[in-house]
Amino acid sequence: MKTGKRGQVKSPRRKDAGGKMGRGSVSGAAGSIALPFSWQMRLSRWLMSIYHRKDVLWLLIWVGSLLLVWGWDALFLNHPAFQKVQTGFFHTFVIAALVIVLSAVFGWLGGVGIYFLENGSRKPFYLTATFLLNLIRSIPQIVGILIGYVLITLGIQTGAIRSTGAIIFLMAATISLFVFPEVVDLIRDRIRYFKTLDFYNAMMVCGISEWRIVNREILWKNSLAHLFNKLIAIFGVTVFLQCSIDFIISVGLSTEVSSVNLPVTLGSLLAKIDSKQDILAIGHTLMNPGYVSNLFFEHLQGITVAFLIVFSLLCIYKISNGFAKRYEL
Repeated sequence: MKTGKRGQVKSPRRKDAGGKMGRGSVSGAAGSIALPFSWQMRLSRWLMSIYHRKDVLWLLIWVGSLLLVWGWDALFLNHPAFQKVQTGFFHTFVIAALVIVLSAVFGWLGGVGIYFLENGSRKPFYLTATFLLNLIRSIPQIVGILIGYVLITLGIQTGAIRSTGAIIFLMAATISLFVFPEVVDLIRDRIRYFKTLDFYNAMMVCGISEWRIVNREILWKNSLAHLFNKLIAIFGVTVFLQCSIDFIISVGLSTEVSSVNLPVTLGSLLAKIDSKQDILAIGHTLMNPGYVSNLFFEHLQGITVAFLIVFSLLCIYKISNGFAKRYEL
């Protein structure tokens, strides 16, 4: 043992595998090397930042759970059912993504267009646009989308609509037609709020065009987080509406058209007889708890579809709330 200048005892340094002196970098009998202290601090700060950002946390939980379910189904679900679940999940979320894009475009055209019509000299066009918007808003979303799906089904029967891509796009356009007024209202509210501030009149006095003030200064620089949060909420609403309508169509309209020509979605899969029996098995488990282990092997298709719908809606709701809290919207 060595002593320092003031009689302090210095602990001996241990040698690593290469013979160099170290301060305990090797741990355990197996010789596993511990992470450097700086890496541990970075990892700890990264984990804490994710924990405080609830939107990112729930996004990671959602993606991780989807990967876990996909791996379990790949191991224990029969191949035809596994392919249907993958196709239904893909179609469902492709349609939801298209609805977001279309709603953003329609909402921007509607919100900015109505604003300039209102403040311009074309009052008849403004009154017509607001009347059509209020007419769409007065129709319940699920009823309007159901009518649109019926028209798509008739187009499939007559042969006017044939390709799967066209059907998916029309389904997304139908849903976006009844959800984009929410984006219009948000854009008009943001413009109305910033128009009351001094910077709006100051920029007008400086000779900056009103078009640039509205689109660049108000919407792009100061309202992007609000618009993004609204689109996240619309994504969740789209999944819910789509699964509900597809379930209603699959059990209530033409069986031939629904099962053969319409693209497979999570809602239509939930209406299949196999999925229904799998869901009913959950009720049987309540009376016979010992049967619960069979749910994840013998009734995997229905359990998977129901879990994907319910858990995705929960995660999207948490992501939207976490995003709003993080940006104080």
